[in-house]
Amino acid sequence: VDHGKTTLVDALIRQSGVFRDTAQADEAGERVMDSEDQERERGITILAKNLAVMRNGMKINIMDTPGHADFGGEVERVLNMADGVLLVVDSVEGPKPQTRFVLDKALKKGMKALVVVNKIDRPAARPDFVVDKVFDLFCELGASDEQTDFRVVYASGLQGKAGHEPDNLADDMEPLFDAVVESIDPPKIDSVESDDLQCLISNIVYDNFKGKMGIARITNGSVRANQAVALARPDKAKKTGRLGNLFVFDNLGQKEVESASAGEIIMFAGLPDVEIGDTLITNEQMGANAAEPLPPIAV
Repeated sequence: VDHGKTTLVDALIRQSGVFRDTAQADEAGERVMDSEDQERERGITILAKNLAVMRNGMKINIMDTPGHADFGGEVERVLNMADGVLLVVDSVEGPKPQTRFVLDKALKKGMKALVVVNKIDRPAARPDFVVDKVFDLFCELGASDEQTDFRVVYASGLQGKAGHEPDNLADDMEPLFDAVVESIDPPKIDSVESDDLQCLISNIVYDNFKGKMGIARITNGSVRANQAVALARPDKAKKTGRLGNLFVFDNLGQKEVESASAGEIIMFAGLPDVEIGDTLITNEQMGANAAEPLPPIAV
C-alpha cells in the first residue's frame, strides 16, 4: 500500500512554511513523518503520527497513518480524532485490499472522504480508471449518497504539485489545501465549558522525562494545565489526578499551552495510569458536574 501517503504529507509540510530554511528541511530528511529507525529503514509507516499546519489562519491537524493491514489498529484509533479522511490511491494500481479495510472504517463512522489520486506523474497513469474503481469501492461498502459524491484531487507527492484535473497541475499543493478546507467539515462542538470536558484517549506515547503521555481529541468542553481531572470508563471506577503539562500539536512538534478547548488535539502528562479508551473528564468539586465518559475504543 505503497501509494505515497507519507511523501504527500511531507509535501504539505514543506509548503506550509514549517521549516525556517532549506538547511532545516534538509536535516529533516526525505520522509519527515517516518521518524522511527525501523520506518526509515523499511520505507514504511508503522506508527500513526500527528502534526498541524497553519493555512491562512486556519489550523489543519493532519494524521499520517500506516497502510499495511498488520497496523490497521493504528488507523482505527486515529479515526476517532479526525473529521474526514484523505484516501490516497496510486494513479496506476488503483484501490488495494487494505484500501478497502481502512475506507470501510471511515465510512462507517460517517466521515467524508476526499480522494487523492497520487503519483500522477507516472508514465502509465490512468486516472479515469482509478477514479471509477474508487467509486465502485464506495458503492460496494454501502457509502451514503453524500459520501459517494467525493471530491477528487490529482497530485504528485514527489514533485509537490496538485490539481483538479490530471493534466493540469498547479505548481504547488494549494489545490489540495483548498479541497480539504472546502470539502471536510470543521469539528462539531456542543460546548466549551470546563465542566463538559469529554476527551477520548486514542494514543499513548512515552517520554523519558515526563513518563506516559496521552494523546486525545477534545470532543466537548475545555481543559487547562494542573486541572483536577479523572479518567473514566463506563464500566470501571474513575482514576483521579491532576493534569501536568498540556501540549497542542504545532507544525512537527508540540507547543506547551495553558489551556485547550473542544476541537483541539492535545497531548498531556501527569496521569501515569492513562490507558487508550479512557475518557478525560473534569474532577473539580469532586466531579459533581462532570460529563459522562465516551464509549471506549476496542483496540
